Amino acid sequence: MILTTTPTVEGKQIVNHHGVVFGEVITGINFVRDFFAGIRNIVGGRSGSYEEELIQAREAAMQEMEKRATEMGANAVVGIDLDYEVLGENNGMMMVIASGTAVTVV
Repeated sequence: MILTTTPTVEGKQIVNHHGVVFGEVITGINFVRDFFAGIRNIVGGRSGSYEEELIQAREAAMQEMEKRATEMGANAVVGIDLDYEVLGENNGMMMVIASGTAVTVV
């Protein structure tokens, strides 16, 4: 599966558009990470635990989008966009959405 943020795939021709495809992931952020991230905010620096959570959520959303594109008969997704949101009470949930256009390229 070819996954790209560009509207085309260089060297390939889009022969079929299957439609818009999404992959969504909502994950909870636990209080231990929140606690250590709060300390990190006070003393400065990067929050490795939040970064790892974000990486895992992004990869899961991309995998879900790829799975759905495959089910539609596509062999590529073009124009991929990633969106991030914080949800829930006290912003305790993180949502990552990957979207793009499922296509067949040759």
